[in-house]
Amino acid sequence: MIIMDRLTKEQRSQNMKAVKAKNSKIELFLAKELKKKGLKYKRNYKKIIGKPDFAFPEYKLAVFCDSEFWHGKNWRKTKKEIKSNRSFWYKKIGSNIKRDRYVNKTLKKLGWEVLRFWGQEIEKSPEKCAEKVSDQLKLLEFKKDVPFPEPADPKFTFIDLFCGIGGFRIALQNLGGKCVFSSDIDPKAQETYEANFGEKPVGDIRKIVINKDIPDHDILCAGFPCQAFSIAGKKGGFEDTRGTLFFNIAKIIKIKKPKAFFLENVKGLKCHRGGKTLATILGALREDLNYYVPDPEIINAKHFGVPQNRERIYIVGFRKDLGIKSFVYPEQNGNKAVFADIKEKEPVSVKYYLSKQYLKSLIAHKKRHEKKNNGFGYQIINDDQPTNAIVVGGMGRERNLVIDKRLKNFIPITHIRSGVNREGIRRMTPREWARLQGFPKEFKIVVADVHAYKQFGNSVAIPAIQATGKELLKRIY
Repeated sequence: MIIMDRLTKEQRSQNMKAVKAKNSKIELFLAKELKKKGLKYKRNYKKIIGKPDFAFPEYKLAVFCDSEFWHGKNWRKTKKEIKSNRSFWYKKIGSNIKRDRYVNKTLKKLGWEVLRFWGQEIEKSPEKCAEKVSDQLKLLEFKKDVPFPEPADPKFTFIDLFCGIGGFRIALQNLGGKCVFSSDIDPKAQETYEANFGEKPVGDIRKIVINKDIPDHDILCAGFPCQAFSIAGKKGGFEDTRGTLFFNIAKIIKIKKPKAFFLENVKGLKCHRGGKTLATILGALREDLNYYVPDPEIINAKHFGVPQNRERIYIVGFRKDLGIKSFVYPEQNGNKAVFADIKEKEPVSVKYYLSKQYLKSLIAHKKRHEKKNNGFGYQIINDDQPTNAIVVGGMGRERNLVIDKRLKNFIPITHIRSGVNREGIRRMTPREWARLQGFPKEFKIVVADVHAYKQFGNSVAIPAIQATGKELLKRIY
């Protein structure tokens, strides 16, 4: 298609005014289908930037109908077909494209969802376009009813990598943030996340196309796994992390350049491979990615209102152009919360009580290790104590047994070889584990216990994350 422009300046101006007017053909096509579906909307909504052709203020959904030429569809190719007045059209269409991007970005920061349809897309199938609008409204309606909806007027945006069940998300939403992307590979974790936030995280981070899948954001959050790097005596840096999951995080930071990042890992990262793993990570973040990264800090959850002795390493960083040259992690004030503060108020099911046989084997196991002068074995937490760290695998649950003598009915409801112990020794419930990590009572547990223990054991301690996030935000806003 050859595009010729032989119009005078005045004729061109008149044509532009006609294009900008409401009730264009494509708008009327879509309006007709939206009405058929009984959807109520506002036309050319002037209360927000961009004046969307259709707006649904109650759901904060903006819909735009864009003509291919004026809004620059396939602009790199189309611009070559313009044969006259090129300088005018290049500037005009380029400006329109830039404005569309700015409008999208601004609306999303204000908490609006944006849908854009090309004119030919509407002309070809207005029914499908209306169906997309309807589906988006249904999703937004669902999100309104979830326990942890997005803030109405977000102060910043963030992404949630290796998100698990959303500990980072709750903490940063509490601080006024909007999550614009989440990712986790575990299907059961995705199920729990969706039940609580109204969206299913994207799967394998290694398969994500960064510029296509991940929106711009202010803060990158990630509780990533600890993996060894094949550094073999190297200095340590971005390329040395290739093949690990941290490499995917570093690549996202390199391409999207968020204002800041907040990473969480096990305490052992500090001494992993004699400190070489952490040195490689810091080298990549500081030198290759050019972020200001203060020395990481070991933070204990027990100082932030939860009765759990859980130490984790926190790493924060800031883009150097922001001029941030100092950061102080939150004070660890020695909060004295104990297990009684999060203990179930009512008697729990007999299924959480140990069988006589299993308790006997735990006692024997502990005695064998005591003879070898090591500390392996089960542990009973008293009501006036903080718990050990809740972890997945090994004896994570057995190192946090409690005594609860409120049980009256000792008839087993699971297949056990012997009767239920009469000492009142039981495992903590998944809900108690949730409380140990700072999850609110509204948080939905929608999976079987075996999955719930894994999810809470792998999660972050929300109050500690939130306290650190608050300090981070003070530096960038």
